[in-house]
Amino acid sequence: MPTFDGVRLATARLLLRPLRDGDAPGLWAIFSDARVMRYWSTPPWTTVEPAHEMIARDQAAMANGEHLRLGIERVDDGALIGTCTLFNLVAPCRRAEVGYVLGSAAWGQGCMHEALTALLDHGFTSMHLNRVEADVDPRNTASARTLERLGFLREGHLRERWIVGDEVSDSALYGLLHSDWQARTSPG
Repeated sequence: MPTFDGVRLATARLLLRPLRDGDAPGLWAIFSDARVMRYWSTPPWTTVEPAHEMIARDQAAMANGEHLRLGIERVDDGALIGTCTLFNLVAPCRRAEVGYVLGSAAWGQGCMHEALTALLDHGFTSMHLNRVEADVDPRNTASARTLERLGFLREGHLRERWIVGDEVSDSALYGLLHSDWQARTSPG
């Protein structure tokens, strides 16, 4: 089983790298923001403790090849602005789910598109994935647009799939195939 704790991906503006202990304050800032967590599957964090727990879980999971979660760091100032993840890896089917979160200060700058392009390219080339899936609250139009710009197709709708606090929400299901990715990224 491959390990992911050494994966680092660089783009023009970003460094995608494993989370480290010093990232707890940055994660806390992102995951405690109600605007960021509006369409997430859990409520906003109320203490910094979940950040420490996430980092510890990730360090073990990445070393065991269970999932790939990378912090999104801005190169110009070293700020942690989000995370992106390939999880629920199904090796025999070469399938994974993608998840991502971006701090509100970085919204509208194309950072998530840039980060996910690097992550998906790694998934399809280095990890040999055939399919990547995403589950998005249909009201989260910005996230849906991000996926669609990357070539994901909306493939389904699950009613009342999530209950966070007292709020019930649906899921829009998206999929991207390796062949779709190749057709979009190959020159010519």
